[in-house]
Amino acid sequence: MDFLKNKKVKWGIIVLILAGCAFGGWKYYQSQQAAKQTAAVTTADVQRMDMKSTVSATGTIRPHDSVEVSSKITARIKTVLVKENDEVQAGQTIATLDGKDYEAKKDQAQFKVTNTKSKYYRVAYLNSIGAKSDQDLDDARYEYDTAQSALQEAESDLNETVITAPMSGVVVGEPKTAGTMAVQGSDNPTVIMTIADLSSKQIVAKVDETDIGSVKVGQQATFTVDTYTDKTFTAHVSQISKTDTGNSWDTTSSKSSSSSTSASVIYYYVILDVDDPEGLLFPGMTTRVEIQTASNDNALVVPISALKTDANGSYVVVVDANGKQENRYVETGIYGDEYVEILSGLNDGEKVVNSYTAKTKTSSSSKSSRRGGPGGPF
Repeated sequence: MDFLKNKKVKWGIIVLILAGCAFGGWKYYQSQQAAKQTAAVTTADVQRMDMKSTVSATGTIRPHDSVEVSSKITARIKTVLVKENDEVQAGQTIATLDGKDYEAKKDQAQFKVTNTKSKYYRVAYLNSIGAKSDQDLDDARYEYDTAQSALQEAESDLNETVITAPMSGVVVGEPKTAGTMAVQGSDNPTVIMTIADLSSKQIVAKVDETDIGSVKVGQQATFTVDTYTDKTFTAHVSQISKTDTGNSWDTTSSKSSSSSTSASVIYYYVILDVDDPEGLLFPGMTTRVEIQTASNDNALVVPISALKTDANGSYVVVVDANGKQENRYVETGIYGDEYVEILSGLNDGEKVVNSYTAKTKTSSSSKSSRRGGPGGPF
């Protein structure tokens, strides 16, 4: 009996030991799995910060108003009375042309007027006494009127030998020199000089078609130029072109058709009025522009890397205090370089999965969530 009792005790102890080992092994397995899960998940806090989105573009400084001064007649330049960087006033004489030929034409026209006038008066008298017909009188009157018109044209051409400034501003670039032939014409006239109002300047920027929908008149912008690396200038959008830079939509133009097929990116011109009270900027300078398209102070944000997308929209994986994970769909707002604004779906202080090592290969749709909708980054 004692032998049997001792045997049962031994077996009981063995069973307890085995049970203890099994329980310990199970707990160890659980702790290892928990450790693996913890190691595989990195969380980020849902927090608040100031957010803004911008559109980047490059452009060129130009005067708000400028004019190329050309001649209305063809003649050799006699004198140039201003030089580069001179300030001029509207109506000021800035150059003269050689007017000898036009003076001769005026004298000839004046002689013709005097001659036809005498003839007209003589025919008029003879017509009054019946010695000349009404037709003769009409012909004499026509010749007199034609001569007067020719004289007015000759006087106008002579007046055009004096070139005056059509606007107030600064002479930009070197004017043509005396002795140069100034050729009139509508296609390719000789530009004697260029006058620009440098008190107000603009930027002509080219904006990508993917960003142009976010740009609006009145939006503020900042920009830099190479010559002032430590200075930032300000501007605001004043005009947005309604057609692309190459008019690629115009299929009637062979030039537009060829440019649209060869160019892979469509750009639109955006005009920005520049603030330059110190007069530091010169026409032609290259600018790097950042147009602020949206902003929100104290916005609720998460890292962009925490945002995912599926067929139902954008979502994040929320982790509670016990480590339990939950997919929660959110509405996004402004996209920054690293963070995205959350308009609804999350609260301050919550934690979201920021990155993890998946056991299986993830789908491509979850990788492209930043570009999945109209609220995506620029």
